[in-house]
Amino acid sequence: MAVWMEILLALLAAAGLLALGWILFGKLVTPAGIHTRVYAVIPASGGGEGLEQAVEGLLWLRGGELARFSIVIADCGLNPQGRAAAAALSLRGAAVCPLESLPACLSAGPSA
Repeated sequence: MAVWMEILLALLAAAGLLALGWILFGKLVTPAGIHTRVYAVIPASGGGEGLEQAVEGLLWLRGGELARFSIVIADCGLNPQGRAAAAALSLRGAAVCPLESLPACLSAGPSA
């Protein structure tokens, strides 16, 4: 019985060290102290296929503080269904900007 406890303890210690290393490595490679604006621009057209997944993934990164950036959806010819999807995502923290106005949107400052 003692051998199983030693094996279990060794596995838990190894898992703990791996988790600690993962956290420290993540902090090491995560940019800190960036004083410039960073944007994630997602080009969207048509019905906005894949738009929700892309924004959700970026929101997950931003929510976990793995990265700090503003999310901008560039309207490259969205149809009414795509515009509705983009508008719904704008409520979650993404800015929607027509492609022609993208430089002005980016120079206006971060939205989140």
